[in-house]
Amino acid sequence: MPTEAGPGTTLRRNFSGTVLASLATLGRALRIGVQAVRIGAQDTVGLRFQVRESLAQAWFLITVTAVPAVLMAIPFGVILSAQVGNIVSQLGADTMIGAAGGLGVIKQGAPMAAAMLLGGAGAAAIAADLGARTIREEVDAMRVMGVDPIQRLVVPRIAAMMLVAPLLNILIIVVGIAAGFLVAVVALDVTPGSYWESFGSFTTTVDIWVSLVKAMIFGFLVVVIACQRGLEAKGGPRGVADGVNAAVVMSVAAVAVLNTVITQVVTMFIPVRMA
Repeated sequence: MPTEAGPGTTLRRNFSGTVLASLATLGRALRIGVQAVRIGAQDTVGLRFQVRESLAQAWFLITVTAVPAVLMAIPFGVILSAQVGNIVSQLGADTMIGAAGGLGVIKQGAPMAAAMLLGGAGAAAIAADLGARTIREEVDAMRVMGVDPIQRLVVPRIAAMMLVAPLLNILIIVVGIAAGFLVAVVALDVTPGSYWESFGSFTTTVDIWVSLVKAMIFGFLVVVIACQRGLEAKGGPRGVADGVNAAVVMSVAAVAVLNTVITQVVTMFIPVRMA
């Protein structure tokens, strides 16, 4: 007689099934991303790129993420400066608050905050839009008419996300560092000159470029996942809602894992050094 599976076996089976399904979904999303990059390059060379649609999608992403980015950057900069400042003050190195807080915002805080906002607001909107088109059979109708949904729907959204991600990253850096500066000067009695001197001594242009590249990579990952979940939506409005939820969860999880990998690689090859 077959023995009944225990709770541990069932848990392992469900966990492995979830992991494999997530990896398969991520693989399909990356395949869509590769196709979109190839098609976008061909359209650019052939002067057929949808510039107006891409700008419209970029403006939409800016409207849904700009204000939340400012609201997120302010407390992030304040908390980082306060926590780092308390530790550094106990060590008697108040002049290092600018370097520690600034590097924290630039190298980790800004790219991750931008990715979370784009994954939460941008990915949800993209997945909902494409999911609604899919269940209304608009995507199937486009294929019947010989229109490639990747070219028409995915490429402009990827281009918009790649444009907005670094801009959002820069906005978070500026606001976060400004908030941290105010906390350091007002609450921690750090002189403005020492704050900016330490910040300028340890922050290099390479750190800025790494932050921007990370934001663009995260944005690309977020948008391809959102597009894949939207184009594969099924089951009516419930399917669209499930696709939106999956897009947000997968985007945040994938960005967190990828950020860990990129951080380790960057730290290995580009260690922190004085400017």
